[in-house]
Amino acid sequence: MYNSNAKPITILMADDDEDDRILTQDALKESRVRNSLFCVEDGVELLEYLRREGKYSDEKKSPRPGLILLDLNMPRKDGREALKEIKADPELKNIPVVILTTSVQEEDKVKGYNLGAASYIAKPVNFEGLVELMKVLGRYWIEFVELPNE
Repeated sequence: MYNSNAKPITILMADDDEDDRILTQDALKESRVRNSLFCVEDGVELLEYLRREGKYSDEKKSPRPGLILLDLNMPRKDGREALKEIKADPELKNIPVVILTTSVQEEDKVKGYNLGAASYIAKPVNFEGLVELMKVLGRYWIEFVELPNE
């Protein structure tokens, strides 16, 4: 059912590819969905952000996300390891995680869902596809899904 009292959510994107992060930011703006997007470069930074460690200790500069977009193949700590830690943490496990990756391997899909991912999406191959994806994700997570209060 459509949620007429929908409020924009904070999206946290974990992706080591700077071009993908910039394109996603541009696509979100182009889609006219009013969500805030914050980005980190790998799984280590993702967990530091979520746990408010180091440079992410200021809640105003690093708000708790209502949704995480997670790439699987990142340095230091990949998305699979980060997802496993997020879903094992009682403070973080209720944050929905959408895997957004170039991997289309069946084993990655199965493992992602088994680890607790809410969705698994292959990255679109062009900007127009990314804009459409941001529109759909934005509408779905803002207008239809009812997330618990923090």
